[in-house]
Amino acid sequence: MPHTNAFDWSLIRSFLAALDHGSLLGAARVLKTSQPTLGRHIAELESQLGVVLFERTGRGLVPTATALQLAEAARGMEAGAAQLTRTLTGAQAQTTGTVRITASQPVAMQLIPPLLARMRLALPDIQVELVSSNQVSNLLRREADIAIRMVRPDQGTLVAKKIGNVGVGAYAHRSYLSRRSAIRQPMDLLQHDLIGNDTDSSILRGFQALGYAVGPQAFALRTDDLVVQWQAVRAGLGIGFVAGYMARTEPDVVQVLQGLLPIPDLPMWLAVHREIRTNRRIRAVYDFLAEALPQVI
Repeated sequence: MPHTNAFDWSLIRSFLAALDHGSLLGAARVLKTSQPTLGRHIAELESQLGVVLFERTGRGLVPTATALQLAEAARGMEAGAAQLTRTLTGAQAQTTGTVRITASQPVAMQLIPPLLARMRLALPDIQVELVSSNQVSNLLRREADIAIRMVRPDQGTLVAKKIGNVGVGAYAHRSYLSRRSAIRQPMDLLQHDLIGNDTDSSILRGFQALGYAVGPQAFALRTDDLVVQWQAVRAGLGIGFVAGYMARTEPDVVQVLQGLLPIPDLPMWLAVHREIRTNRRIRAVYDFLAEALPQVI
């Protein structure tokens, strides 16, 4: 009785090579393996099928009638395997389809759209899904393909590249500064209308590091939406803490206490799953952003 357990594809490859070349030696050369390995494959296939496939003669291998009958089905399997390989290779080689990018709200609003306009010309067959969020998307759960982050990813299965540093400063609109007292030292900020975060305490911690124990009531406007903070600064509501690339877009918004506030730069990281090594679509977008982002921050 033939065995019913499945055999692997390498047995079929060895069978067809032996059939086509008439000897274990010729088949081994083509498959770049050893003659004993080919012999074991043929014997295993015969054992699993419960049939004799070749008569061993001095002239080599002579296929039996059963082998010739099986050859057509085996070649169909060979063609199917080749098609599967081509399909997988083609899918990985394509630079078409969708890539999902996640970035913070200011980055997604200010930096990314002009880059996507340029990328559209360079990679016209790629569509982009842009997730604008200050929450850190999980690349491991495939919430995004590529992430632009202000903190270094610590998951070992991610590939991260530092793009550069983003400067952050205190900024206000000229209309606000014209009607309020001068700002000459950091403690003067406490006499002004400040724009800051709601649930994020990073700005409060910054004041505490300077020796000023201030609470949420120090802010005239509290919001975790960084774009709203920026629009409030533009509207002349008060002094906000803004990325330099954002402040440069509005000539009437000027920096105060330049060089006097020890606000550390924020590192910008480009993160992607290690799948990038086999996915040309994601690789193309990653490479484009890695080259383009440093020029705009």
